[in-house]
Amino acid sequence: MSAGTFACRSCGHDGLVTVLSLGETPLANALLTEEKLRETEKLYPLDLVYCPHCSLVQITETVPPEELFGEYLYLSSFSDTMLRHAEELVSRIVPARKLGKESLVVELASNDGYLLQYYKREGVPVLGIEPAKNIARVAEEERGIPTLCEFFGEETGRRLAEEGWRADVIHAHNVLAHVADLNGFVEGVRLLLKDDGVAVIEAPYVKEMIDGREFDTIYHEHLCYFSLTTLDRLFDRHGLIIVDVERVPIHGGSLRVFAARKEGNPERSQAVTDLLREEAAWGVDDAAFYGGFGESVESLRADLIALLRGLQEEGASLAAYGASAKGSTLLNYCDIGRETLDFVADRSTVKQGLYTPGTHLPIYPPEKLLEEMPGYVLLLTWNFAEEILAQQEEYRRRGGRFVVPVPEVKVL
Repeated sequence: MSAGTFACRSCGHDGLVTVLSLGETPLANALLTEEKLRETEKLYPLDLVYCPHCSLVQITETVPPEELFGEYLYLSSFSDTMLRHAEELVSRIVPARKLGKESLVVELASNDGYLLQYYKREGVPVLGIEPAKNIARVAEEERGIPTLCEFFGEETGRRLAEEGWRADVIHAHNVLAHVADLNGFVEGVRLLLKDDGVAVIEAPYVKEMIDGREFDTIYHEHLCYFSLTTLDRLFDRHGLIIVDVERVPIHGGSLRVFAARKEGNPERSQAVTDLLREEAAWGVDDAAFYGGFGESVESLRADLIALLRGLQEEGASLAAYGASAKGSTLLNYCDIGRETLDFVADRSTVKQGLYTPGTHLPIYPPEKLLEEMPGYVLLLTWNFAEEILAQQEEYRRRGGRFVVPVPEVKVL
């Protein structure tokens, strides 16, 4: 099925093919105050399409970024997994790139300074660029991370470079998928990067999303879903070459690519060549590979609803863990709300006391699980399952059980 006249965000071609429609949903991170519950929520189409020209998988709706990110409620530092992930990466890059007090590391969408704090600890100068005012404030006031509060793109990259801010290392973790102007963002990276610098970019891997039925990673902030093939074509267009790639388990499976400016004639690793060849083999450029995703997701939805209904019929009480964006997609697509779940527990203090978008579930601290002892907890943040199950050892010891919805429904 054609996606009409929508043009690809990367290559500009039209004739895109519909992969999956999740209906109309509220913005995944638009948590509500009690007063807002009485107001009508804005709903936006959530349709996933595939570009047969450059292989980019993307959604068709572009919500103004100011509406999505002007004030933001996701702080990376609330996740121990994210902190370990960042610290381990920094511990590798500092010696590998011989970084010191004369170097500069820039992170785009630097959040609350969760990553740059580890460079600062090593004495390496840093600069964060973060558009959310409330989170940029946390980075500066609590971690002492110099932070520009603005959206990054070609204009920002050019301005900073002209002012002398050329970076030895640029990090962009889980931000490229959020960018409507992909070409402007990548051009900005090239301009800001030193001739011998490296850009380290992480993004959820589309192959993992398809294979793992990770439909809940689709929401209006995530405009694009990348393969290495897609990234290679995008970066090449802007004078950058991917010199190395790693597959990392964070966020249900991500790509970490290392890109450099072409001027230095950098060599590619065997890992890049091998993964590009592997993608060609599984059909990265073949619409048929993506075609079964919609049916697979509908099957998963039916399995989850059937399990929860069965537990309710047995008299079990149900709650959820993780007032996340992916949780919002899952709850709204599966139409799971207050008729099924009593509340959502979440570790983030900035979310507690608010309500989930669309489904209007109250959000409480994790201690609520021990107070109420629901029989089952739907684990919406299944991508951090190991961490959360360890944190909730006492709840499980008392007999509580977790329902993991993705990639297949199971009870732990």
